[in-house]
Amino acid sequence: MPSFVLKVTRSGLSGLGRLSPQLAGKAAFRLFCLTPSRRPRGSKAKAAHMEGRQRLLGAEQFMLPFPGGRAMAYRFNGGAKGPRKRYLVVHGWGSSSEYMSELTTFLASSGAEVISLDLPGHGRSAGRSLNVRLAISAISAAATRFGALDAAIGHSFGGACLALASAGFLPGIDPIETKKLVLIGAPSGMGWLFKEFGRFMGLRSQAQEALEAEVGRITGKVLTAYDEPRGMLDPARPVLVIHAEDDKEVSARHARVYAAQGEHVRLFWANGFGHRRIVSAPPVFEAIDAFLAEPVKIEKTLESGDGTVLSFYRTPVRRCL
Repeated sequence: MPSFVLKVTRSGLSGLGRLSPQLAGKAAFRLFCLTPSRRPRGSKAKAAHMEGRQRLLGAEQFMLPFPGGRAMAYRFNGGAKGPRKRYLVVHGWGSSSEYMSELTTFLASSGAEVISLDLPGHGRSAGRSLNVRLAISAISAAATRFGALDAAIGHSFGGACLALASAGFLPGIDPIETKKLVLIGAPSGMGWLFKEFGRFMGLRSQAQEALEAEVGRITGKVLTAYDEPRGMLDPARPVLVIHAEDDKEVSARHARVYAAQGEHVRLFWANGFGHRRIVSAPPVFEAIDAFLAEPVKIEKTLESGDGTVLSFYRTPVRRCL
């Protein structure tokens, strides 16, 4: 049965929608972007958060300013000397660096410089709301502060935002420079989220249209653009998509949409780990480690004397199914 607060909220939006669908849409968008409480709920979540907090004690901390807010970043192996890989790790909605810390410390154990980012409204970052523009702005600030990345690894909403950030999707924000992408349980589009939210809140059609219009006004890209994945993933950048077919929060269909974009995208099924446990599953760590260890495929083209374009590859990329 819906909670009293939810009933009141639905009733308020319904009443506002009768007076002004535009205002109802704007109010619904603000509710959609409101981030959940940062306090872990339940004994398991509290234990995982505490363990994660202990792991993060070994990292440097940076508060990164960006247009619209500030984001906390944790860096492991920042003072190490000599050449090393650099990875960026980004959590999903309602999560934080604490919950990604097993993966972060696993990556850092190789000697790599690893940065874990708290998105706005999460962890120790400022704010109480989050949208795609804020997320990508924070990711861009991290990439600017720490430099070009050998790989960017993101879970759920964080993975989707990394894909968009690497593509330079939003106007006014330069694409981040990364050689590889790892997308874990990540959605391939955003429209379904707003449709489900609208149904959940009982929005009428005009208010729903106004809600979706707010996406374009706030982020600079209309909602339908988020559901056009073709060409989103650069064919020159290897991508590892990790998903569980039993994921109840982000359908496995999204993983298949990513995988259909070309041979540069490989798909690893981590069945049995759902949407949350997948970020701390040993088989997932092994798959990521193997993927990151592979040389990047580099395509070079030369034009022969008769005008024929010849392509050469330094190393083949094996497909992982």
